[in-house]
Amino acid sequence: MNAPTSPHRTRVRHGGIVLAAAASALTLTACGSLGNVVGSGGSASPKGDDIVVGLLLPDKDTARFEKFDHPIIEKEVATLTHDKGKVVYANAEADPATQSRQFQQMVAEKVDVILVDALDAKAIAPDVQKAKDAGIPVIAYDRLAQGPIDAYVSHDNELVGQVQARAIVQALGPKASSSKVVMMNGDPADPNTARFKEGALGEFQNQVDIVAQYDTDKWSPAIARANMKKAIRSVGLSNIAAVYSANDGMAGAVIEELKAAGATRIPPVTGQDANLDAVQRIVSGEQYMTVYKSFLDEATDAAQMAVDKVKGKDIQFDALTRDTVDSPTTKKIPARLVPVVALTRDNIKQTVIADGVYTVADICTPAYAADCAAIGLK
Repeated sequence: MNAPTSPHRTRVRHGGIVLAAAASALTLTACGSLGNVVGSGGSASPKGDDIVVGLLLPDKDTARFEKFDHPIIEKEVATLTHDKGKVVYANAEADPATQSRQFQQMVAEKVDVILVDALDAKAIAPDVQKAKDAGIPVIAYDRLAQGPIDAYVSHDNELVGQVQARAIVQALGPKASSSKVVMMNGDPADPNTARFKEGALGEFQNQVDIVAQYDTDKWSPAIARANMKKAIRSVGLSNIAAVYSANDGMAGAVIEELKAAGATRIPPVTGQDANLDAVQRIVSGEQYMTVYKSFLDEATDAAQMAVDKVKGKDIQFDALTRDTVDSPTTKKIPARLVPVVALTRDNIKQTVIADGVYTVADICTPAYAADCAAIGLK
């Protein structure tokens, strides 16, 4: 599966439930190959095209980071700098200590700007301060890091939880109020987790019976599956009417455990990220929905913000960051919030296919050919 061919923004089509956001590995890889960080002699003064963008992503279990975010940002930076700019990349592989070392190495090598998707928002704050002291701007990517960050690009994460919970309530229909729902939340160290949960709980209030909740360290599918086994033993397989899963990796594990326990019909299970295997599960009816967050928009916006910040293009930077958000340490952080879409069987064509994320061939492999034909996906 290839990343989208164009680095330029393609806005999400209105193919389903489209909800706009509220107004408002210690070795680093350079240009995709293993090697040392390329030093840039970073400076607080505006630069030309020969800039170095440091990119720190959190894990490889979430398919989008390696398949989309990294290559899209790399390509967009190259386009915006006439192929003179570089991206140095590191993936922490779900280890906060590794991410801290990677961050510190980028500061030591004097990259011009750092985009960081923090595994642990609080733990990364001292590293953000070190970058600030070195005159290196830091943009929080996808997750809101603590410390003196310069900007934030993500989605309205409370809205993500609302979309997921609303989908479950709609799927349960008139029986919702008496239905038992299990919540499989994300990593408590991830600041987005609290926002997803807050949005979901607000939507669920007085509408469903939440019988079990679990936090999932490092978003681990293995931990999610173990917790689902506990939920089945505690609640009873036949009593579980739906499972709120905060992302697709956990959704897959939840579904596998339900099947292992003998479920002949999978109850509605939510997800997030529109991973390919999740889209295929939606086609087959095993997973009810996922939240499609256009990482094409998010990644291209992040690259643009990083380049504009380093090159001193304040007007363009301000135009991209018209919203503001607060972290526990910093108030009124300039922010870019990208819309989200509830992806179901009904709008696959109008979302991930129309946006070039996947092709029909990617989704409709032989194992899913009949299910694709049944929903007119060909």
